Amino acid sequence: MEELLKGLAKALVENPDAVSVNRVEKDHSIVLELHVAESDMGRVIGKQGRIAKAIRTVMKAATAKESKRVSVEIM
Repeated sequence: MEELLKGLAKALVENPDAVSVNRVEKDHSIVLELHVAESDMGRVIGKQGRIAKAIRTVMKAATAKESKRVSVEIM
């Protein structure tokens, strides 16, 4: 899961070395925190949040078989 998110983010940004993903588990959910360089924040979010929404959709589809809910937060 983390590797998929990291791969998606590295493909979008200019500074792929600054991409990192932290996994935080809660009761019935998993939160993936995506950290990118400040200059690449706009590339990951996109106009009106379209790229961020697409990333979240892909992650939701990839984790559909798990019993926990997965969400992505861009830090």
